[in-house]
Amino acid sequence: MRKPRDFDAELKALGEKAKQLRDRKLHQLGELVIATGADALPVEQLVGLLLAGIENKDSSAKESWRKGGVAFFQRTSSSGGRPRGDAQRQPAGDGGAPPPASEDRT
Repeated sequence: MRKPRDFDAELKALGEKAKQLRDRKLHQLGELVIATGADALPVEQLVGLLLAGIENKDSSAKESWRKGGVAFFQRTSSSGGRPRGDAQRQPAGDGGAPPPASEDRT
C-alpha cells in the first residue's frame, strides 16, 4: 500500500518556496535600480517614471525601451556583471520618453 501524501507539508513547502522567490525578485529589482543609477532619483520621480512606462500604450516606445534594456544588460555582462560607471550613465531626463536612438544597439 502507498504512503499517504502529506498535503499540509507540501503546501507549506510551496509557500516557503514562493516567499523565497518573491524575496529574490524584490532583491533583484533593488539591485537593478542601483545598477541603472535610478537610486539617485527622488522616490516620487522614480514611481512616476515607472507608472508612465506602464501606462504608455505606444508599442514603438516600449520596443525602444526593450532594446535599451538589452543593450544595458549586454554592457553589464561584458564588464563582469558590474554596473556601468557614473560617466556612462544617461540622465534620467524627461520622465518616460524612450532612450535616444544612439542607445539602440542590437
